[in-house]
Amino acid sequence: MYEFTTIRVWGKWGIYGRMAPRKRRPPNKKKSNPFQSVGAQLALFRAAAGYTQAQLAPMVIISQAKLESIEQGRRPLTLSLAQEFDRILDTKGALEVAVSYLPEPDVIPVWAVEFVEFEREAIAISSFQNQVAPGMLQSESYMRAVFHNDIPTLSDEEIEFRVSARLERQEILQRKVPPITSFILSEAIVRDRIGGDEVYRSQLRHLRRMAEVPGIAIQILPLGRTAHAALDGPFVLLETPENDHLAYAETQRGSQLIYAPNDVSILRHKYAMLRTQALNHEETGDLLDRLLGE
Repeated sequence: MYEFTTIRVWGKWGIYGRMAPRKRRPPNKKKSNPFQSVGAQLALFRAAAGYTQAQLAPMVIISQAKLESIEQGRRPLTLSLAQEFDRILDTKGALEVAVSYLPEPDVIPVWAVEFVEFEREAIAISSFQNQVAPGMLQSESYMRAVFHNDIPTLSDEEIEFRVSARLERQEILQRKVPPITSFILSEAIVRDRIGGDEVYRSQLRHLRRMAEVPGIAIQILPLGRTAHAALDGPFVLLETPENDHLAYAETQRGSQLIYAPNDVSILRHKYAMLRTQALNHEETGDLLDRLLGE
């Protein structure tokens, strides 16, 4: 008897009562998740059609790195991309069907969904953070370390979904016309060794690289200050394509999207003051270099 699988579908069959030997799974084989299975199918179909990743990615207008992540199961294959791959690779809708059976956990908290929608279209983003690096500036290994510390504990599958969602959010910075972005980080963020030494150094190097990207400003608010303008906590400022100004503040289990012009104005004034209190571009780079030992 043979056993075959697709996503969430199991079936067994024989031929006229004759039982074929069951194929045994090799010992110690790592269990794959549904996204790795779909990614492996995509890689198989791509290779069978004679395409390399470098050749196929531009045909669906994504980066080679993103295609690699999908094939390795680090990012879920979306329905629209599955349909495009089915068309190009002539796979008769196989990938679309596979994707339709993938689970859809909530990768973004309900209270943050509206903010993420505004963030996706924003022409300017300013963010002050004092606990962890903002999602836009997190390396993949740092993301995993942050999610591994979540309480209640997340499953490996939930962590993969959240990492995928966060990586997708970061693509905002690779838009043809990306938003102008400013980040002010408490020095505690670049001192805490979230995830251990290897993850810590990787995150510092990532911040150092991002600090040199045109249109991105990163400043460190040094420890030891007697006062600063954001003692009430972190917040984000957004400017929409219509030049409306919004603000966003998040707590442990909720958030507030702020529309009132007077309230947004107060937070904009606070951010302007923070920029004068934080290290400038060169000083921030020097601090990161010292922490890296370079």
